[in-house]
Amino acid sequence: MSNPQKKRNFQIEAFKHRVAVDPKYADKTWKVLEHAIHKIYNHNASGLSFEELYRNAYTMVLHKFGEKLYVGLITSITAHLKKISKSIEDVQGGLFLEELNRKWNEHNKALQMIRDIFMYMDRTFIPSTRKTSVHEMGLILWRNHAIYYSNIRTRLLNTLLELVHRERTGDVINRGLMRNIIKMLMDLGSSVYQGEFEQQFLEVSAEFYKGESQKFIECCDCGEYLKKAEKRLNEEMERVAHYLDGKSEAKITNVVEKEMIENHMLTLVHMENSGLVKMLLDDRYEDLGRMYTLFRRVPNGLLTIREVMTSHIREIGKQFVTDPEKLKDPVEFVQRLLDEKDKYDRVINLAFNNDKTFQNALNSSFEYFINLNARSPEFISLFVDDKLRKGLKGFSEEDVEVILDKVMMLFRYLQEKDVFEKYYKQHSSKRLLSGKTVSDDAERSLIVKLKTECGYQFTSKLEGMFTDMKTSHDTMQGFYASHPELGEGPTLTVQVLTTGSWPTQPTVTCNLPAEMSTLCEKFRSYYLGTRTGRRLSWQTNMGTADIKATFGKGQKHELNVSTYQMCVLMLFNNSDRLSYKEIEQATEIPASDLKRCLQSLALVKGKNVLRKEPVSKDVVEEDAFFVNDKFVSKFYKVKIGTIVAQKESEPEKQETRQRVEEDRKPQIEAAIVRIMKSRRVLDHNNIITEVTKLLQSRFLANPTEIKKRIESLIERDFLERDNVDRKLYRYLA
Repeated sequence: MSNPQKKRNFQIEAFKHRVAVDPKYADKTWKVLEHAIHKIYNHNASGLSFEELYRNAYTMVLHKFGEKLYVGLITSITAHLKKISKSIEDVQGGLFLEELNRKWNEHNKALQMIRDIFMYMDRTFIPSTRKTSVHEMGLILWRNHAIYYSNIRTRLLNTLLELVHRERTGDVINRGLMRNIIKMLMDLGSSVYQGEFEQQFLEVSAEFYKGESQKFIECCDCGEYLKKAEKRLNEEMERVAHYLDGKSEAKITNVVEKEMIENHMLTLVHMENSGLVKMLLDDRYEDLGRMYTLFRRVPNGLLTIREVMTSHIREIGKQFVTDPEKLKDPVEFVQRLLDEKDKYDRVINLAFNNDKTFQNALNSSFEYFINLNARSPEFISLFVDDKLRKGLKGFSEEDVEVILDKVMMLFRYLQEKDVFEKYYKQHSSKRLLSGKTVSDDAERSLIVKLKTECGYQFTSKLEGMFTDMKTSHDTMQGFYASHPELGEGPTLTVQVLTTGSWPTQPTVTCNLPAEMSTLCEKFRSYYLGTRTGRRLSWQTNMGTADIKATFGKGQKHELNVSTYQMCVLMLFNNSDRLSYKEIEQATEIPASDLKRCLQSLALVKGKNVLRKEPVSKDVVEEDAFFVNDKFVSKFYKVKIGTIVAQKESEPEKQETRQRVEEDRKPQIEAAIVRIMKSRRVLDHNNIITEVTKLLQSRFLANPTEIKKRIESLIERDFLERDNVDRKLYRYLA
């Protein structure tokens, strides 16, 4: 094997002798460079050889004269800038900014040329000695000797602020020149822009808008003021876009917002004859939208609008629901509520950007004043009754759904939903039994909506009523199929109602005409013969009848009447004249119902198939009745309704309220037991809170009633009081 060669190391050594440099070399070279700088600033650089100048500067740095070069450069530029500052200062009038801008541009060009010449120094000497670069140094020198020059400094600020003021007051200014000057300040550093202009600009602007807003408040209405504020805000944003630093936008808009909006919020919303309330009353969507847009820019702006709107809606709502005149017509009352809700929904949608906080405030306000009227549940049910009887004729399916959705919206506001349920069942039963419902689909649609809102328990009885109607139809077909002999003569249609599903009605006996009584007995025998364990009791007060009548001159009509009215009219087949006492004795109709029945037969113009003596507006026990032979009507079919109050009378209202209170007792007890079963031990106040919360979807439970139910449960050994703390209850399994 051969021996490996030894590795050789190469080393480059410095010259053993020093290279001699002419002692005057640095001064001579600097003189050449200084002369070049002088020519550049005097716009006479065309004859210069930049390559040669660069080599000179390069050589000086190479021979360790970097410090001399750097200091000399600063001294030379400073001398020229002092002359330039003096020339700018000497310019008179409006040419000041133009001269400043021109000299700034010239300085930048000169700086670029100088930077090229001293590029080697910029790249080597300056970083190694941590000095400021040539370009940066040029900017600092311009700042110190031009911008910070005492006379220029004050004059520049005043000129800029004056131009802004002139533009605000309608003058046209040279925006291009402004943009250049502002950009110069920004190029010199954000602290220069902020310190020499922005800070004072914001202070002067605040003073300007403070004075202007005060002037506008005194001479403008709210709508006009908001237009002016919006215009000023847009102008300031446009000003920033054209010639200010983009970061100034938030600052100047804050100034305008504070001085023109925030400081005058309450004055604006409460301004007489033009403030927020007036805008709401007059549906001034554009003005309201402008107020919303401007107020949302300031702290608590939207809160202020919301509070004033809420207060206004609650006030007008309270006046409306407590005005006895407005309560006379329940249907009109509810329609007015819906119109009012639609109005404010439009305001929120069109002007308030569909803001959920405003929608919540609106819902809260409606809930507040609707529940001030204890009869609201009844009135809403009457409104539905009116719509489902006749008000939805000719409406499309979509329109019907819209109306039902609006009804559901009002229903959600009710605290006593169980009271609505009571009335709705009553009204629904009358519609179904009289066949007066416009649309079964609409009826079922509303039940589905109520079921979705409140659960199966709320609508189970209503659904049972519909089931009974269908079953009754099938029953009647079976009855007539088993009695073919009944084809001639009077016909009977029976609705068999399940007691638990329908509103409880007192069973009232009434003497039916003989031919009808026979039919009823046949139906009873058929029904009880086909079903076991059933009982039938006739509700004659709920039925209707169609009877054919022939009057004095042979004119024939078909009269649609109630069962009671039929019983009365059939008596006149055998008698020409009957006293009130005789009619009462023959029919055994309760006195109050009989009087209403006779009123509708004898006293309603155009429907008076009977006449009475003596003639008067009311029926009394001394009256006598006979057939009105002169009765005429342009219709063959004449419907004679019973005179009945649309709203409940005071005693009826008290009775309904009593039934509602009774129905609530087991619900409150069930809620208490459910809560105590899961919690085992609970104090009195927490039971009240939790029971109220649990039942609020149906009604607002009365704390006194809850306390009574607790006592009742203690008596029946469902709960017991703690031996030590008497306010603490324990569940007994």
